[in-house]
Amino acid sequence: RYFHLHIFETAGGISMIKKRLAAVFCAAVMGVCLTGNAFATTGDTETKEKELPTSVKAKAAVVMEAGTGHLLFAQNENEHLPMASTTKIMTALLTLEAQDIDVYFTVDPDAIRVEGSSLGLKEGDQISLRGLAQGMLSVSGNDAANAAAVKIAGSTEAFVELMNRRAAEMGLTDTHFETPSGLDGEGHYTTAKELAIIGATALQNPDFAEICGQSRIKINFGNPPFVKSYQNHNRLLREYEGAIGVKTGFTKKAGRCLVSAARRDGVTLICVTLAAEDDWNLHKTLLDAAFSGIHPTKLPVEKIEVPVVGGKEASVPVEPFRTPYAALFSGDGEKVEVSYELPSFLYAPVQKGRVVGTVTYRLEGKVIETVELIATKGVEPQDIVVKKSIWQKIGEFFKNLFS
Repeated sequence: RYFHLHIFETAGGISMIKKRLAAVFCAAVMGVCLTGNAFATTGDTETKEKELPTSVKAKAAVVMEAGTGHLLFAQNENEHLPMASTTKIMTALLTLEAQDIDVYFTVDPDAIRVEGSSLGLKEGDQISLRGLAQGMLSVSGNDAANAAAVKIAGSTEAFVELMNRRAAEMGLTDTHFETPSGLDGEGHYTTAKELAIIGATALQNPDFAEICGQSRIKINFGNPPFVKSYQNHNRLLREYEGAIGVKTGFTKKAGRCLVSAARRDGVTLICVTLAAEDDWNLHKTLLDAAFSGIHPTKLPVEKIEVPVVGGKEASVPVEPFRTPYAALFSGDGEKVEVSYELPSFLYAPVQKGRVVGTVTYRLEGKVIETVELIATKGVEPQDIVVKKSIWQKIGEFFKNLFS
């Protein structure tokens, strides 16, 4: 292991690391090569863990740890391919990031005239952007995607520009959109790897995560007001333990496309297959194998004391406010780098439980966990002894003599 102690010259001030979101407690994992990998066992157990396959019946596929972006499995991950209605992951994300998503409006009659899967919107229907996002992520409504695009950007063409701009902001260089719905286009493509990144990014939006994780959803309409229930096309939400999304897709050109996400023991995995055979069972197999190779690992902590100025004790011991854990592959624990951020000293008094710094863990340069460090006990200030001058002592003598 490599340990780095960074001390900053501050008079009690702390240089704090920005806390991670949901991914901060997620696993950091090593990439798995295409030749397959039998994950090593740990401890005294000799049970052989499930193996990721060497290849799968799909044009492209990946399994990615959502927090760090590490690929556990990859097959043709950078090949440009059509992605059908998995396109709506980006469309729904932009829809839910728009303003006033709960305000009802009348859908554009031309926008909802589109082929393929439908939410069943009719001319004159009123619905909110949230309702349209629900329609995209549950029954893959092409009409919902177009209606949202026109409402937000004025036209589907203008909305597509927003989609491509957002893809660039995500750092994607092999993704290009031509339609909000995912209907085929010559320049409409992505890669399995970049589609996994889009899925992981979208799941960071609480509204998106809530919607795509529901096996059945109720959508509110207006004019006149009514509620309709829809079952999500994503069978994994009903068939796979820990499934939390994300989106299905199919066209004759693209074949069966699926982006799935599952969470177990704080670890979120994204699985993507493009033009796959039997994608439901394939995703179950890939996710099971990936989860079986990840192990909760207690991260190392050094015994550290911080000097205290003006205290009855010269220093105070610090420790993480909770035990730091990460989900790692066997052997990855030896590669974790640990760094501490602490002040060079503290002024007394120091209260027990006071946050005084942070400890950060990195694997291959990426942060996998950050935990605050707290003082494990209090330190009181030293008693102050005031020395009196000779004239103060003479004055007190005569004051006491005549009192």
